[in-house]
Amino acid sequence: MTARLKLIALDADDLAVISAHVQDARVQISDIIWRQGEKRLVVGMSRLDWEQTLQGETSPRRLIAALRFDRVLSCKSRNLDLESRDAALDLLGIEFHPAEAPSGSALLLFSHGGALRLDVECLECELTDLGTDDIGGESSALDA
Repeated sequence: MTARLKLIALDADDLAVISAHVQDARVQISDIIWRQGEKRLVVGMSRLDWEQTLQGETSPRRLIAALRFDRVLSCKSRNLDLESRDAALDLLGIEFHPAEAPSGSALLLFSHGGALRLDVECLECELTDLGTDDIGGESSALDA
């Protein structure tokens, strides 16, 4: 197994790197955890191991990972049924739109037009691999 990935984003360029690593990740609605009092959003996911693919492996492997945003002032959704806890989403990527420095909005884009918009004091994001997804993402990513 390759080393577990741990990336931190403090600006838009850093976030673009994290976005590339979470492209096509599977996310269950139940694994999107908004902790308003802590100003934190955590998203559990089953992400493709892009490093393995780039090394020429023919069968794709998925990794359980956690994506965390801190200093989040608000979290808004569009075209996501947050009551449907078992619904699966495909994360297409993440964008950062700056406002008055250092604040801005992080936008998590999902297939079929779904999105989460996080208004942040400043960008603080972390992606951490937690292990391999031996069952192909059929259960909750945070159960690992």
